[in-house]
Amino acid sequence: MSYLDELNKSQREAVEAIHGPMMVIAGAGSGKTRVLTYRIAYMLEQGVDPFNIMSLTFTNKAAKEMSERIGKIVGSSEGKNITMGTFHSVFSRILRYNADRLGYPTNFTIYDTQDSKSLLKDIVKEFNLDDKIYKPGMVLGRISSAKNSLISADAYALNTDIINEDNQSRRPELARIYKSYSLRCFKAGAMDFDDLLFQTNVLLRDFPDVLHYYQQKFKYILVDEYQDTNYAQYLIVKKLAAIYENICVVGDDAQSIYSFRGANIQNILNFRKDYPDFKLFKLEQNYRSTKNIVEAANSIIAKNQDQIKKNVWTENIEGAKIGVIRTLTDNEEGKVITNKIFDIKQSTNSSFNDFAILYRTNKQSRSFEEALRKLGIPYKIYGGLSFYQRKEIKDLLAYFRLTTNPRDEEALKRVINYPKRGIGKTSIENIIIAANNYGTSIWDVITNMNQYPVALNAGTKSKLYEFTTMIKSFSAQLDSMNAYEMAQNIAKSSGILKELYSEKDKGPEDVERYQNIEELLAGIKEFTISQQEDADQSLSEFMIDVALLTDADDEKGDEKNHITLMTIHSSKGLEFPHVFLVGLEENLFPSQMALNSRTELEEERRLFYVAVTRAKETCTLSYATSRFIWGNLVSSEASRFIEEIDQKFLNFETPQRGMGRSLSGRVSNFDEPFTGGLNRTTSAPSGSFKSLNEISNSPEKSGSKADLKVGYNVLHDRFGKGKITRLEGEGADRKATIFFPHHGAKTVILRFANLNVLDE
Repeated sequence: MSYLDELNKSQREAVEAIHGPMMVIAGAGSGKTRVLTYRIAYMLEQGVDPFNIMSLTFTNKAAKEMSERIGKIVGSSEGKNITMGTFHSVFSRILRYNADRLGYPTNFTIYDTQDSKSLLKDIVKEFNLDDKIYKPGMVLGRISSAKNSLISADAYALNTDIINEDNQSRRPELARIYKSYSLRCFKAGAMDFDDLLFQTNVLLRDFPDVLHYYQQKFKYILVDEYQDTNYAQYLIVKKLAAIYENICVVGDDAQSIYSFRGANIQNILNFRKDYPDFKLFKLEQNYRSTKNIVEAANSIIAKNQDQIKKNVWTENIEGAKIGVIRTLTDNEEGKVITNKIFDIKQSTNSSFNDFAILYRTNKQSRSFEEALRKLGIPYKIYGGLSFYQRKEIKDLLAYFRLTTNPRDEEALKRVINYPKRGIGKTSIENIIIAANNYGTSIWDVITNMNQYPVALNAGTKSKLYEFTTMIKSFSAQLDSMNAYEMAQNIAKSSGILKELYSEKDKGPEDVERYQNIEELLAGIKEFTISQQEDADQSLSEFMIDVALLTDADDEKGDEKNHITLMTIHSSKGLEFPHVFLVGLEENLFPSQMALNSRTELEEERRLFYVAVTRAKETCTLSYATSRFIWGNLVSSEASRFIEEIDQKFLNFETPQRGMGRSLSGRVSNFDEPFTGGLNRTTSAPSGSFKSLNEISNSPEKSGSKADLKVGYNVLHDRFGKGKITRLEGEGADRKATIFFPHHGAKTVILRFANLNVLDE
C-alpha cells in the first residue's frame, strides 16, 4: 500500500499539489504534520531535487520528526539533503556562511535572553539610569519588538512616534540604550535571537547576489505554523519565494496565540492578497478529539470575526460533555480538580501522564501543586528553569563560547574569575571601562595591556595572562578534537569539575550540580556519536545546536509517570486524553490586559480554543468565585468563554462536599466548606422553591409577574435564605444585592448565583 493511501481526500489533494502558491488551513488534530511530511516525500518522488527544498518549522523537535518520517519513505540519504529546521537555525547557518558581508565573525555567538538582560543591566548602570524604570526585561522586549518590525537602532532614534511613546512612558533613554546594546553585541561578535532574523533581512536587502543565490537554491519553500510568523519572518519568506512562488504555508488562524512574541495573524489572513492565484486546501477532519469536544470548540471560535471559515468535524465517538466546576476559592479549586483526577484515573485505569492541568499564567500552579503534594500525586511543571539555564551548565558553556569566540564579552565576564583566580570585581570593572573608552573588546584589552593600559597590579596582570593563555590553548585545539574530547578537556582544565567535586560540606544541591555537568558531557558524547563521519563533530557545531534550542526542545526527556502542569501557551502542539482548564474567570482568562480591543479579545478566545482542543477524551473547565490576589481575597465571576460555548455541550458538575482521597485510600477533609456547583440543570425539590431557569419561563409567582423584584425571598446555595434589596444592570450583567440574616448583604451576578426563589 502506498503511503498516499493513508491520507483522506483533502490531505491527499494538498500533498499532490506541489507547484505554485498554496495555503493549507489545518484544523486542530487534522494531521497537518503528516501532510507536510508526505508532501515533501511526494515532491522527491516527482523528481524535485532535495537541495532545492527548504522546510521551516518552529521547533527543532518538529523538524527532526519530519526528517525521520521522510527518511523512512524515501531513504535517509536523500532526506538529509533537504534544508529543514526552525527559522532561527536555518537562517543562522546562512548568516554564518555570509557573516563577513555584515562584519561579523563566522563563529559569532548567539546570546540567549539571560545574556541580553545581563548586557542591558550593565548599560543601564553605565548610563546612571534607574534600573527600576529601565528594567532589563522591559528594555529587551522593546528592542525585540523593534527588531521584529525591522527597525534598526538608528531608525528607532529617528522615529518621532516611537520617541514620543518612550517619552510618555518616562523612558526617554531607550533609543540610546538600543544603540549601545547593538554596538556592544557587534563588538563582542554576538547576535541575539532577534538578530538572526533582523540580520538575515539586512543580508538579503543589501546584497542582491546573496538574495539571488538563495532564490535559485530554494525553489520550493514550506512553512509550518504560518499563523505564528512575525513581520521579519514573513518578509524573508516572501523575498526568497519571489521568483518561483512554489510556496506552501500550513497553519490555522484559529490557533494564532503569540502576538506578544510579534506573531502577526494578518500574515495568514492576507496570504491570498500576496498570491492571488493561490490554491486553498482545508483539513477539517479531526482525528484527536471526541465529537462533543470538537463541536464545543467550533462553537467557541465561531464568535471571532477575523478568521478563515472552516467546519471542523470528526468521526470519533460522541464522548462525555465538557464538565464545568465552580468552587468557592482557588485553594478549593486545586483540591476538587486533584480529587477528580484521582477518580478518573481509578475508574479508567489511566496513567498520570494522561492528565494535564492548563492555566493562563504560571502563578496559578500553586494551589494545584499543594493539592497534588498532599495526595502524593506526582506532577511536573513545564516552563520552569530549563537544563541549559542552570548556573553550573551556563558556567561551562561560557568556557565553550569563549573558546570558539574570545570576543564574547558576556561569557568572558561570567568566567574570568570562576573558579576564583584572584581577579577582583574592581579590576574587572576597570577593564570594562577601558574597553568601552577605546571602543574595543574586553578580550583585546586583557591580551594587549601594553596597548590599552589599565590600572592593575602585577599580581592581577599575571593571573589575567594565565587565564588568556588557557583560553588560547583551548582555541588552538578546536580543529584537532571532536566536541566531546574538547568539552571534557575544558571541564577539567578550567577547574570547574574540581570546584564542583571538592566543595566542602556538600549537600544534595552540590551533588546535583556535579551530576548536571556529567549529564551535559554525556549529551555532548551522544551528539558526537550521532554525527555522521563526514559531518561536523566540533564543539562549535554543538554550541550552534545548543544556542538554537527552543523552549519546547529544551525540556529534557522524562518518562516518569506524572501529571503535566503548564500554561496554555506552552501546551500548543500537545495533546492529552484528559485536560483540565482552570481559573476560568473574568480578568484572569480572558486576561484583564486583553480587554482593550476586539483584536486582543479574539486572541484570548483563540487561546481558549487551543486549550480545549488539546483534549482527546475529556475536558473539564473550572473557576473560583474568589481568589487570593496579592494576599487579598477578591471576588471573581465566571469567564465569558463558558457562556460562549453552546450549552448543550456542557455538564455543570457538583463535586462531592469537602472530601479528598490520598493514594492510600485515606479520606481527608477539605479546609473550606463546599459551596456547590453551578448546576443549571438541577431540578428543585418539589413544592419548596423554583430555580431561576424555571422562573424565566413561568408567567406568575404568587399571583404576580414572575420576574425578580426587590423584596423577593430567595435561597442561595451557600448563604441560605435572604431577601433582595437591590437590582441593577441588564441581561447577562444583571446583579442583585441580597441581605442574608447570618451573613449580611451580598452582591451577586444573577447568571452565576444559582438562586432559587422561595414560594410565598
